[in-house]
Amino acid sequence: MNRLNLSAFLVLALQVSLMLNLSPLGLHAGDKPPWAVLKGAPDQSPLPGTQQLTDQSDLSAKMIQGIDQFLLKQIALAAENRAQNWNRDLSSPAAYEKSIVPQKQELAKILGLSDPLVPGRFAYLESAPQKITNDFAVYEVTWPVLDDLQGGALLLVPSGKIHGDIIAVPEASQTPEDLIYSKQPGGSYAQQLARSGFRVLIPTLINRELNKWNLSQREWLHRAAFELGRTLAGYEVQKIQAGVKLLQQTSGDSSRPVGIIGWGEGGRLALYAAALDSEIDVAAVCGYFGPRENLWQEPADRNVFGLLNSLGDAEIASLVAPRSLIIENGTFPEYGYRTTAEAKLEVIDDHYPKMKGKPGKLLIPSQQEVRDEFARARQFVADLKTETPCLTLVEANEAVVDKTLQALISGLDADSTLSTEVKPVELQTRSHSAQRHAGQLAEIERHNQRLLQLAYESRIEFMKNLKTGSLDEFNKTVEPYRDIFKKDVVGEFALKLLPANARTRKYQEGPQTVSYQVEMDVFPDVTAYGILTLPKDLKLDGSEKRPVVVTQHGLEGRPRHTVGEEKYAAYKSFSTHLAERGFITFAPQNPYILFDRFRTLQFKAQSIGRTLFSIAVPQHQQITDWLKAQPFVDGSRIGFYGISYGGKSAMRIPPLVDNYALSICSADFGEWVWKNAATDQRSLRYSYVNKGEYEIFEWNLGGTFNYAEMAALICPRPFMVERGHFDGVEPDDRVAQEFAKVRFLYQAQLGIGDRTTIEWIKGPHAIHEQGAYDFLHQHLDWAVPGKSE
Repeated sequence: MNRLNLSAFLVLALQVSLMLNLSPLGLHAGDKPPWAVLKGAPDQSPLPGTQQLTDQSDLSAKMIQGIDQFLLKQIALAAENRAQNWNRDLSSPAAYEKSIVPQKQELAKILGLSDPLVPGRFAYLESAPQKITNDFAVYEVTWPVLDDLQGGALLLVPSGKIHGDIIAVPEASQTPEDLIYSKQPGGSYAQQLARSGFRVLIPTLINRELNKWNLSQREWLHRAAFELGRTLAGYEVQKIQAGVKLLQQTSGDSSRPVGIIGWGEGGRLALYAAALDSEIDVAAVCGYFGPRENLWQEPADRNVFGLLNSLGDAEIASLVAPRSLIIENGTFPEYGYRTTAEAKLEVIDDHYPKMKGKPGKLLIPSQQEVRDEFARARQFVADLKTETPCLTLVEANEAVVDKTLQALISGLDADSTLSTEVKPVELQTRSHSAQRHAGQLAEIERHNQRLLQLAYESRIEFMKNLKTGSLDEFNKTVEPYRDIFKKDVVGEFALKLLPANARTRKYQEGPQTVSYQVEMDVFPDVTAYGILTLPKDLKLDGSEKRPVVVTQHGLEGRPRHTVGEEKYAAYKSFSTHLAERGFITFAPQNPYILFDRFRTLQFKAQSIGRTLFSIAVPQHQQITDWLKAQPFVDGSRIGFYGISYGGKSAMRIPPLVDNYALSICSADFGEWVWKNAATDQRSLRYSYVNKGEYEIFEWNLGGTFNYAEMAALICPRPFMVERGHFDGVEPDDRVAQEFAKVRFLYQAQLGIGDRTTIEWIKGPHAIHEQGAYDFLHQHLDWAVPGKSE
């Protein structure tokens, strides 16, 4: 058979197969399909009492675009309102330092500096240092930082009189050796400082090279740390802080000054460290200073939850005062991950890219933007009387210029003179700098995993004020936790909902159901959209009221996927099938759709201490408020049933929307913190740490709310888990372990075990349509069709 005839044969065989086997479910011609068979409505008339929906565009994409506009405006508003969070006392340096303590504490908190530094001393790794002529010697050192975390660095010790100690922090693309000698920008200046009579500690930073999962090493470590209430930058700041203490401890002179300088990532860390550590006398920040409102465009490891509410670069600079801070307005390092040839962030909205990390780039402000940010910082401290200027701006055309270095060392010792001599140096340590970096990376990863183990006890301690002696006692003591969840974990926009102004049009009809597309307003620029499905025998005049099930789709899902044949394998037409059982259903569009377009929304929101659920919660509040207002809805019987990412919603939305009378989490429940932070080989089969869902990580769930703690916020309302044994989300043992805590709360502590259950199914990641339907009928008090009372 020639190739052409073979192709024709295969096409014919496929056509016959489709006729005989209508779907993977094994249907035959004439069989009734299991999905709801729906047809387009013959007219597009609105639901009685609502306006006509006329917009023919993609309402889901419109919603995402509106949220994007809303968040950008909220970021700008946060910058405008920052002054409200400050109360600077400029009457004296001492009074000023006291007045900025709350902001220092906030910066330390959001960087994750929650673990105490441990005492220790420098360990010298070589039997003898490498002497660079007669000018200085190079030592390789480590020092303790946290219980299981060390710093690793090169220490330069000058041969003559020591004028002071300086920590020189590299850019993430540099090794410590590059700061001693390199022809690249921002290199060699540590050699100048050592030749000028300063002891110099050059710590190793985690670089941005890609690992085997096509993630930068920095994003890889930051993901798990963020989930556990830490940041990679926080770890590196603590290494600097511990280094400062040991430089002082080994100086032999308690009055010897300490300075810090860095370029690029090093400049960022120098700014943070100087803001937090008053033992640093003078700081120089190069290649990192400017407007920070586009933080969401930066690499994932620079994501700091809520930073922009109180702390732009100028505000952080003001935390260094009354000590001296030098800002170099020169060149910036360049770096991009998933960026275009035009240096814009890659945006893919229809599939997963090969590169699994967040699109990000280092921001390069114009010189005028740097000047403007500097002017803001100077304005904050203009009336503060100090012996030396708090802020100095150095204009430059290169990275780490001599003028900056001279200003730094003059601030430490007025009589010091900068050496301009830079000689090529063949460093012995360069041969194993990669090994030093690998050791630092492995230590941080192990530290994250230790924190993950300790997080279980941390959450017990966190929840210790929840009382379970009685339901009344429980209901009273759970409220403070709900407030923490709302404000500090999910994040709240304390805005009044707009009038819903519901617009509707008839969408589809089935033998027993009719559906409407519904759009309503939530906040300025923010809409809610979904599909309302009604039983045809429902009386709309208010003479009867029925329960509602809000049916929530999963990742990249749309409301239409829950109603009919499309995506039936996962959703089982559950919106329509429940309506065929007599329930009213509403399938909302949640804001986790269009790949990069929604994922970058998370970073915009997180920069001001919010999340995607800061939008989804008020959307659901508006939806359920509107449903309650319909004459045919019993507002006391509205349930939530979500699958996959909709299951995530089932854990986060009902705790904050009390219109929901119950919640069902399908194909998502489990040990969520483990799933977001575990990096051992077995766990990586399930963990998000090496996956493409780069938006999934939520600040400090490890120390606050895993799924059992979220379920406590749903309690005492009924709560159910629908779990397929072959669902790849998590293994059964992790799911069972987490649900055991829920069961213990409901049954053992509160005596309401009939309000919670888990259904184990021999099935995959999908709606099951059995136990969950029974749960809805029971707890929403709606009789099963055809079943006698």
